[in-house]
Amino acid sequence: MRIVTLFFIVMSITQSAFSEPSEFIPLWPAGQVPGEADVSLPDEAVELKGDYRIEIMSNVSVPGITLYPAPEQGNSGTTVLVCPGGGYNILAYSHEGTEVCEWLNSIGVNAVLLKYRVPRRSGLEKHDAPLQDVHRAISMIRSLSGWKGMAGKVGVLGFSAGGHLSAMAVTSDGARTYTEADEYKKVSCVPDFGILVYPAYLQDEKSPNELSPEVKVTGDTPPVFIVVAHGDRKWVEGAAILYLAMRRNNRDAELHIFGKGGHGFGLKNTNEEIRSWSSLAGNWMQAMGYISAE
Repeated sequence: MRIVTLFFIVMSITQSAFSEPSEFIPLWPAGQVPGEADVSLPDEAVELKGDYRIEIMSNVSVPGITLYPAPEQGNSGTTVLVCPGGGYNILAYSHEGTEVCEWLNSIGVNAVLLKYRVPRRSGLEKHDAPLQDVHRAISMIRSLSGWKGMAGKVGVLGFSAGGHLSAMAVTSDGARTYTEADEYKKVSCVPDFGILVYPAYLQDEKSPNELSPEVKVTGDTPPVFIVVAHGDRKWVEGAAILYLAMRRNNRDAELHIFGKGGHGFGLKNTNEEIRSWSSLAGNWMQAMGYISAE
């Protein structure tokens, strides 16, 4: 069955079911995931780890999306693709994924949870396969413009490695590293905005005052919201450097650096003030016109 047909099945679901997530929708037809013909991985696995029983997903070879439509009443029309983190080796699928989708729904935003390929593929840059997945997902989301409630802006929200992936999507020039199917070829794969939560890998390892070379801010880069903790020593400077690049290119950006807080807390798994980041992100989306005031 063609993937586009699966979308029309999803679109035909009655409105009363929209508060529940859709079935998992593969990004690519079976056997056609780019560059995966010779990749051999153990079976996909999910474990619950830590005091918060975080759902950790590993060995993803069938990337896809799950739709979390916001209720019809108060639906802003804006949709956000959520990219969990995990160092490009695993996916922190619950506290940086499903919980975030539910929060987005609560403020009238449609959410789409991305399950991208991990771990890193041998011989490729850490982000190569995931970037193909995020480009494909954004184009597929935009193909849902006929689905009531999802005809507005399309943003991307990511944590840690997912924050880097989101930054790559936001700073993309729209070029793809794979041959796109006809139904999505003319559909943009660049998001309208990005929300980056403790984003990783933004600082150039050789030139620490510069962005990583793959992250290219231009005069066309969409708006971004960035949040990180001062105590997140490995990644805080990269967040600041990205903000400066946005400012110097006269692009819309908002940066929050909290005095306390570490890394990897997701939506709420911390007692520090930084757990208020979601309220700040919601305020920013409202100020930017992506969602309306209550």
